[in-house]
Amino acid sequence: MPGRSRGGTSRSGIRGRRTPRSGAGRPAGSAAGIEPADTAPADTAPADTASGAADADPESVARLICLRLLTAAPRTRAQLADALRRKGVPEEAATAVLARFAEVGLIDDAMFASAWVESRHHGRGLGRRALAAELNQRGVDRADIQAAVAQLSPETELATARALVERRLASTAGQPAQVRMRRLVGMLARKGYPAGLAYRVVREALERAGQEPPAGGFDDQGSDAGCQDGEPD
Repeated sequence: MPGRSRGGTSRSGIRGRRTPRSGAGRPAGSAAGIEPADTAPADTAPADTASGAADADPESVARLICLRLLTAAPRTRAQLADALRRKGVPEEAATAVLARFAEVGLIDDAMFASAWVESRHHGRGLGRRALAAELNQRGVDRADIQAAVAQLSPETELATARALVERRLASTAGQPAQVRMRRLVGMLARKGYPAGLAYRVVREALERAGQEPPAGGFDDQGSDAGCQDGEPD
C-alpha cells in the first residue's frame, strides 16, 4: 500500500541516518567536536606526554625531581645533583636548575648544616667529629661544615658527653672498672667525642659512683667500637 510504503521508506531513512557504531565512519564523540587525538587511551597518553616533555625540556624534569625531593626532606646541593644524575638529566640542565634553586634559597647548604648539627647533637648526642663526618658524606662544603660544628662550644660538647655517660652508667653497675671504662668510652667514641674528653668524662663518672678508675690510663684500642652497648648510634 502507498501509505505503508512511504512509512517504510521513512523508517528506513531514519535508520540510515543513525551514527555508525565503532569501526565505521567517524569515531564516537566526533559529533561533539572532540578530535580523534583527544580519544587516545588514558594509559598511554600520560606516558607519551611525559616522554615528550623530558626530551623537549630537561630543565622542567629536573625542577620536578628536585621539588619532589625537597618536599619530602631537606637536601644538600650534592644530594640533589646525585639524584638528577641517576635520573639521567643532562648535566647542563641539572647545573642550571640547581643554580636557580640556590639563588632563590630553595637550596642552602649552610642552613642545612646548621640545622643538622642542632638536630643531631640535641636529638642523638653526637659530637663534633661525628657531625662533621655526616655532613661530609652529604656533600656539604668544608667551610660550611666548620661553621656549623663551631656552633657547639667545648662546654656544650662536654656537658652532653657527661649527660650521656650518666644516663648509661647504671647499666654497667656491678662490672669491673676496666669493663665499665671500655664500654662507656666506646659509646662516646662512636658518637664522635675525642678519646681524651671521653676518658676524662668516664673517669669522673666512675669516681662519683665510688669506683676507682683503672690505673695506668686507658688504651684507646680498648674502646671496642664494635661492642653492643644497647645504645643506637
